[in-house]
Amino acid sequence: MVVSLLSLMTDTAMNIPLINISSFYSDDKAEQLKVAHAIDTACRESGFFYIQGHPISQARIDEMRALSAAFFALPEAEKLTIDITRSSNHRGYGRMKAEQLDPHHPSDIKETFDMALNLPADHPLIGSERPLYGPNQYPLTPPDFQQKMERHYWDMLALGKTILSALAMALGIDKAFFEDKFEHPLSVLRFIHYPEVSTDGAPHIGAGAHTDYGCITILWQDETGGLQVQDSNGNWIDAPPIDGAFVINIGNMMARWSNDRYKSTPHRVFSPSGRERYSMPFFVEPDFDTDVSCLENCSLPGTPPKYEPISAGEWMIYCFNNTYAYRGEEKA
Repeated sequence: MVVSLLSLMTDTAMNIPLINISSFYSDDKAEQLKVAHAIDTACRESGFFYIQGHPISQARIDEMRALSAAFFALPEAEKLTIDITRSSNHRGYGRMKAEQLDPHHPSDIKETFDMALNLPADHPLIGSERPLYGPNQYPLTPPDFQQKMERHYWDMLALGKTILSALAMALGIDKAFFEDKFEHPLSVLRFIHYPEVSTDGAPHIGAGAHTDYGCITILWQDETGGLQVQDSNGNWIDAPPIDGAFVINIGNMMARWSNDRYKSTPHRVFSPSGRERYSMPFFVEPDFDTDVSCLENCSLPGTPPKYEPISAGEWMIYCFNNTYAYRGEEKA
């Protein structure tokens, strides 16, 4: 069975499919197409789906969760030595309330750690024209932190490229279309910690309503849950954790690339209880200079391209500058 549906009911039904992608790793093109069509339908209808049958083991997830908990348990002073404001390329520790995803609500009550492609400071790609490239900032403890993060980064990127190849098949373009666009990716692996907070009976929003910036996001969330997706009527629908599955959603860059064939759907983290929560999103984003122009088969005589071409890097900088206070200060 490639697809099962989780019907998340409000006044109207919103289906977030659970798609088994294991057959996409086979040589059976017919089976690959079944997976591709299931993903295509999900991306057009809700912009969200779950995947199982992927190669990321539960042992790996458990290891990375433990690593995340160990990092956030470090003394605040130690975490601040790698504060994200010390990085010219947006890497390192994001302190509580550093991010404001919903401009109409207070800053998010969460702390983060961001890492990406780790380039040495003298790498030729680094410079004022590509300000998102550069070295990562890592904590001194645990001692194997960097090794584990970078190994997981590349494994998650491989999974992201597999999902993108399924999208390419669904669009009727070359299955390998996205392959050469991730030689020096802007993709980001993030740890997020939502602390336990006193709600006094009032619901608590850990991350404000937002859409993601890039191509797709691959999310692991712990058993606490809290992820909510907005349906077409503006209602908030729970997207609960499923053992062994990742949540996938379309980002704004892919919506733009596909001429809005695929939906970038608002979502948030909502907690009625204020319980502690951990999550690990992987943001799949291509090379800085990648041309994001309307994809083949996404424009017809009656539906011309809606957006001007832009590079992936320029798009990401625009998004960062509108989300982080410290970047807004730099911009000003």
